[in-house]
Amino acid sequence: MNPKKTLRILGTRGIPAQHGGFETFAEHLALFLTKNGWAVTVYCQDEGEGTVCEDEWQGIRLIRFPIKNKGAFGTINFDWKTTLHAARFKDGILTLGYNTAIFGIIFRLRQLKNIINMDGLEWRREKWSLGAKLWLYLNERIGCWVGNHLVADHPEIEKHLATRVPSDKITMIPYGAPSVDNADPELLVPYGLHPQQYAIVIARPEPENSILEIVSAFSRQKRGKTLVVLGDFNKANPEYRSKVFAAAGEEVLFPGAVYDQQLVKALRFNACLYIHGHQVGGTNPSLVEALGAGMAILAHNNRYNRWVADSDNYFFSDTNECAQALDSLLENKAILQSLQQKNRQRHLTRFTWESILAQYEQLLLERL
Repeated sequence: MNPKKTLRILGTRGIPAQHGGFETFAEHLALFLTKNGWAVTVYCQDEGEGTVCEDEWQGIRLIRFPIKNKGAFGTINFDWKTTLHAARFKDGILTLGYNTAIFGIIFRLRQLKNIINMDGLEWRREKWSLGAKLWLYLNERIGCWVGNHLVADHPEIEKHLATRVPSDKITMIPYGAPSVDNADPELLVPYGLHPQQYAIVIARPEPENSILEIVSAFSRQKRGKTLVVLGDFNKANPEYRSKVFAAAGEEVLFPGAVYDQQLVKALRFNACLYIHGHQVGGTNPSLVEALGAGMAILAHNNRYNRWVADSDNYFFSDTNECAQALDSLLENKAILQSLQQKNRQRHLTRFTWESILAQYEQLLLERL
């Protein structure tokens, strides 16, 4: 086999995807590359104690590391162990995220090619403590140095990285999403929802995701529609959770965390409007998935969201602007339908998995 066509993927909790965007991306990329003749290995983090074991899933080699620590320390432990393991081989490396980029020094010492997807500006997130921000900031700097090549998932991330390294060391490839043309409306019945009669938010309940502003704006008056807020409020800051619940009117529904992908797909596809409050980050997976489902979008007004959603959609900067946009959108079926059509087309021209994964394969062939 061509030695360029072997790859080890590090930095995720593993596949099949059950967690966040990086896991979903790793699953899509591994399947795509395997079909194209690559030998792909993905490292997986299991809970508990025991010995390292190997498995196979749809032609992809999975190496499972049991980790007894939870949270950030468990992730760091997992990344350290998988880095040591991967360094024993001559395969190309794709590292998703820079949170433990310092370990990549080992790949440099072993003269292994390591491409790093630099994710967003994690160290700027308000949710992190000062110590965590410092750790992330230093690792971003180290990742720029130790990575043989960097991937930015958004033009603004690319601009930021270009202040750290030469621009020819960076390739911009955004996140992808599938096209969703239908979803079972019967899955809405247990929630008392009807197609096109509700708006939806899908986000962690954190201040930087504007949940409080969105709920407050929606609840200012009777809408005749429901606002569905998907997110795990059990893990939210108690004070913030209380503020969100206190601001919510009777038309706001909190189903909690939903992990059934068919149900999430149905809730997204059948909504009349997707509201995206994320204030920081690059190409956010939830926003791209909304485009893929052909949803009208109301998003927080920042350069990240504006590039993904484009200028056709609606944007807000605070509670008042969000409320005004909801007043305009929810009662105007023609605008919603027009946005739905335009967003489906934007997805097809820029954010399909087929296009994104082909760009990654070309990069891997050129740089590994």
